[in-house]
This record gives sequence, C-alpha cells and structure tokens, in this order.
Amino acid sequence: MPEDSDPDIGFSADPDIGFSLTPPVIDIPQRARGLAHRIAQGLQELGPPGWVRVDAAFALTVTGQRSRVVFSDEQDRQATVTPSAEILAQVAEHRRLSADLGDPWWRLELRLTASGELNVDHDYGDEPFPADQLFGPADYLADLRTYPRDDLPMWLAAYLRHDDRQSRDPRQAAVAARADRESGYLPVVSEGDFPSLPLLWSRWAAISAAFVAIGSEWGPRLLPSFGWFEGSKRSGSSLYLLPGGRAVLSGGVWNAPELAAAYNGRAALPQLYAGAPEWVANPVLNTRAVGGMLTFCYWWERGRWYRGESPAAADVAAAVPGIWTAATVTDVIAGLVAEAPTPEQRSAVAELVAAAERHDVTHGALAAVFGADANLDAAHYALTLAGVARLGPEPLPEADALEAVRHHVRAAGEESPAYPLDRLRAERLSVGWMVYVPTDPDELVIDRALHYVADDGVVERTTSSMPASVYLPGLEHRFRQRHSQ
Repeated sequence: MPEDSDPDIGFSADPDIGFSLTPPVIDIPQRARGLAHRIAQGLQELGPPGWVRVDAAFALTVTGQRSRVVFSDEQDRQATVTPSAEILAQVAEHRRLSADLGDPWWRLELRLTASGELNVDHDYGDEPFPADQLFGPADYLADLRTYPRDDLPMWLAAYLRHDDRQSRDPRQAAVAARADRESGYLPVVSEGDFPSLPLLWSRWAAISAAFVAIGSEWGPRLLPSFGWFEGSKRSGSSLYLLPGGRAVLSGGVWNAPELAAAYNGRAALPQLYAGAPEWVANPVLNTRAVGGMLTFCYWWERGRWYRGESPAAADVAAAVPGIWTAATVTDVIAGLVAEAPTPEQRSAVAELVAAAERHDVTHGALAAVFGADANLDAAHYALTLAGVARLGPEPLPEADALEAVRHHVRAAGEESPAYPLDRLRAERLSVGWMVYVPTDPDELVIDRALHYVADDGVVERTTSSMPASVYLPGLEHRFRQRHSQ
C-alpha cells in the first residue's frame, strides 16, 4: 500500500483528476435495447382503453420518416394513432445507434402486448417494404451518401438503379430489332427449354382450372390469349399469345443473382431482348420489366422458342407453373386432389391432362377428378376461355349411341339376320363411339358394316376395311367443324 494511503478512510492519496485517459466503454447494443423499451413504454401510454396489442412500424432515412401504429383489442378491432414527437426522436436515435454497429436498419418494427411482452425486429430490406413505408429513390440515395453500403438487397438496388433499362416500348423495340438485323445478330434457339407453345398453353390451362376447381386463390390463371402466374415466393411470369402463332413468355425469379450483381455494380445487366423481334415490347412483357426485375424473356415464332441472354429454363422454374411434361402436370394436379392420391385418382388426372392437350376437356372429366362438390362450372369456364374445353355436347352415353345405330339401320332398310342389332357393341373414342357387331372367333367377314356415332348424335357408316386409326381424324375434324361457332 502506498505510504500516503489511509486505510481507515478508504481512498488513495493520489490526486483525483476527474477523468481517465482510457475512454469509457459505451455498450451500444445495451443502449439500443434500452431505447427500444422506452419506445415501447411511450407507445403503451398512447393505447386506447381495452387494447391488448400494439403493432408499430417506423421507416427512416436521413431525409424522411414514416410511421404506422395500430392498437388492437380482444375482438381484433383496430385503432390507428399518431406517435408522439418524443417517440419519433427515440426511434431516430435508435437508428443512429444501429449505424454505429454497422449498416443502419431501414425499418424498425415493434409488437407489444398489454401484458408487457415485447418483440423488436430490425428490417434491413430482405423483403420489399410495404407500400406505405416505401420512400422515393431520392430519399434512399441520400441515405446511402450518409451511410454507404457495399451491397443492397436486389429489389432495392433495382428500385434505385434500374433506370428503365428493361423497358422496351414499341419504338425502342423496332429500332433495336432493325439494329440486330443489320448487324446479323441472331437470338439463341431455345432447344429443350420449354414444351411447344400448344402443349405449354394446354398444360397451363389444366393447372389453372385445377386451382379454380378447388377454390384456391393461388396457382396460374388464364384469360383469352393471356396467362399469368405468381408463385408463393415472389417469382412469377406471364404468357401472351399473339396473332400468327406467336407468343411471349417473360417473368422474374426472386433475388436473381445476375440482377443483384448488375444493380450493385459488379456485372453488366443481361440483354434479355438481344435478337428479339419488334413485337417483343412492353405491352406483352411481364410487369416486372417496369421495375427492372425481369430475369427472363422467351418468344415463340415459326414453331420454336427463342431467347436473348436469358437463363435456361431450369433456372427459371420457380417462376412458371409445372408445365414441363404431362407427368409433371399430373403430379401437380394430383397433389391438389389429395395428399396421397390413389391410382384411380392419378388415372383420372392423367386423362384430364390428356384431354386438355387435345382440347377436349368435358365437365365429366373435371368431375371425375375433383368430385361433384368442386367448382366445376368455373373450372370449365376457365378451360373454355383457354380454348381447351370441348366445343359442343358432352359425351354421348353408350346406350344412346347403340340406339342411334339401330334407328339408322332400320331407317335405311339395312336390318338383316347377318347384322343382328341385338348384338351391337360400342367402343369409346375421343368424340363419340365406334359401333359394330362382333364376329365369332372362327368367322371371317370382309367389309362388314361399321358405324361411328359422334357425341352430337350424328351417325356415319363405313366398313371394317377402313381402319379406325385412319377414320378417326376425319370424324374428329367434322365434329369440331360442326361445333366451332
């Protein structure tokens, strides 16, 4: 112990100079937690009688501040209040403290219950901000000058830096298409990426109708010549059918790394329209192009898919429905029907998909998959808009087909012991029935009478010398011609 120290009075004889040459340790996280509790206490004081929960959100930049404070009671009735100036000042101080720890948050969210349970969330932009808490680009750019960041979330980087570079109005499209032709630039022929347009459209329609049938708000949808899809994880696409057998399929995969790299200055923006014809323009592009969030663009012409610098289809699968194969579509729809579909259910779904591909879906096919209690009328209407529902009557019952042939034979005066009408048999075809008298095992008959009965009751007579595989296309064509208006 130093000589000038007095143990009895408990202090050193060294001079008391009032400060230390070592800076005091400031516990910033602890201060931030303390501020959050003070903000919560201030909110608590604003609560109306009977409140049980308050949800508060504060969005800040160096140039702007927005807030939303909503109190709820036990019946979930809500009241919105305006936070005090003291609370707003504390929120601003909390953000300054977060900046001392690294990147400041963009939004601060608090949930407080009347019993005192507090949850605090710091939003750094992993998900897009709600519209009522989104500032204009100038506010975020000013904030970045004060608080520079190495990287921004892709959506926010696109919001601030896309500069309409993905926009392609008809004039721009025409100029770019002429430039590509003059330079000899050709797009990529997209081999093996997507099914042919007729199959893709039919499968999209089948999945859309399935979601409609079960009453789901999710899943793809269709209107005449237009389909769209929004996935559950922010990826989505649109499909436009154009005159002349052309189409445009475009959309975006959420948080695509190539866009994050481009908007954060590490790479060039992909040229999605490189080599595209002049009709690939804003009116038929997915709306993500407006905000610079488009990640792929394919177009169909002359019976093939083409693309510019879009990724291969496997890399955009999250943004399109499961239209890759008939089996894929069957799996998707069967999964909507039951958690563990039976073989019979899968068979019914497979027949529905096949009917959609041949543009011949009926109410009966839908009922076989989803049951009579489903919204079959709405599903069938969706398929009708897509052009894949059967045009004309529902399938003719077998008994009616047999009776139609009996009447036809009798009216033509062709009834005979060699063609006994009580032995007629019928086999189901795509748009009707093939009706005949079966032969005995040891019987050889050439040019035996054969009748085809379409689902609208029209009877056509031929003979067994004409194979069904040859006759059927004509039968289908004539049936559809009768019901094409």
